[in-house]
Amino acid sequence: MSHSPILADLLLSRSTTDRCAELRKNPEWIAGALKDPSTLFICVSNSSAPVNESELRFFALEEIPQDSLTYFLGREGDVAFFGVSVNTDFVSAHDPDSWLNLRVSGSLLSDRDAGLLVAAVALDNWNFTHTHCPRCGTHTVPNEAGWTRRCPTDESIHFPRTDPAVIVLVSDPDDRVLLARQSRWPEGWVSVLAGFVEAGEPAETAVIREIFEESGIRVDPQSIEYLGSQPWPFPNSLMLGYQARALNTDICVDGEEIVEAHWYDRDQVRELCETQKLHLPPPVSIAHQLITRWYGEKLPSNTSFR
Repeated sequence: MSHSPILADLLLSRSTTDRCAELRKNPEWIAGALKDPSTLFICVSNSSAPVNESELRFFALEEIPQDSLTYFLGREGDVAFFGVSVNTDFVSAHDPDSWLNLRVSGSLLSDRDAGLLVAAVALDNWNFTHTHCPRCGTHTVPNEAGWTRRCPTDESIHFPRTDPAVIVLVSDPDDRVLLARQSRWPEGWVSVLAGFVEAGEPAETAVIREIFEESGIRVDPQSIEYLGSQPWPFPNSLMLGYQARALNTDICVDGEEIVEAHWYDRDQVRELCETQKLHLPPPVSIAHQLITRWYGEKLPSNTSFR
C-alpha cells in the first residue's frame, strides 16, 4: 500500500510487513528468529538483490555466509525476514545475472517484497558507510538487530542516516511544466528539480531556495503543496514531493548541476517522447509520478531513462 496522501503509486513506499520495532531490543527473540527454519533472508550487495521474474529470491540460514551482518526487517504472520549484507564473491556464486538494482526491480516486485528490499538496501548502505564512531573514531559494532551501531569505547549509539530532499514539479501560469537536465545526464534526459534540505531549514523553504538556485525561477510560497514522500536509499535519501507555481518564466540555470531547463506543455511532452527526443524518469521514481500527475495520463514507458 502507499503511505502518500495524494500520490498513490509511489513504488518504493509500499509495504505489507510489520517492522515489529519493539523486537529489535530483544536479543533472545532475535537469536531465536535467526535459527528458526521458517525465517527468510534477503541478501543484498551494492543496492542489488536476486530477483526471479517478479519475486525476490529468499535464502535460508545455512545458505548465507557465516558471520554475515544481518538486520531484522519485520514479520508477516509467523514468518520473520532478515536482510543480509554479502560481498561480490557471494553474488558471483549465486546467479549474478539475476541480481538487479533496486532502481530496476522496485517496479517489478510485490508490495511486500518492495518494502522489504527498500529497508534492506537502506540498512546495508548505512552499515557499510558508517563503520566508525564520529566522536572518537572507534570501530562501532552492530546493535539492535542491525538498526543502530554502538561504540564500545564511549557507549554512544548511532542511528541510520536519512537525508531529506525536496523534489518539486513547478508549473507556470500557462500550466507548462519545468523540466531540467543535470550535467551528468545525456542529451534528452530531463526531470523535475530536486535538492537536499539544509541544516535547520524547513522543507518548504528548501523548495523555494533550490528552485531559484538551480533555475532562476521564483515560486509562489502560497502555492507550495506537499504531495507525498518516498524513500530513495541510494544511499540514504527521503524524497519529499511537492508541486508549486512559478512567479516568473525566465530561466537561468546554475550551469554546474543543471545545464539546461525548459518549459513544456503537454503536447510537447507527448511529441518529444514519441520521437525519442525526450526521456523522463522511470516509474520507480517519485519524479515520474509527479510528472504523470501533471500530465494527466500514463507517460510513454519507452522513454524512461535508468
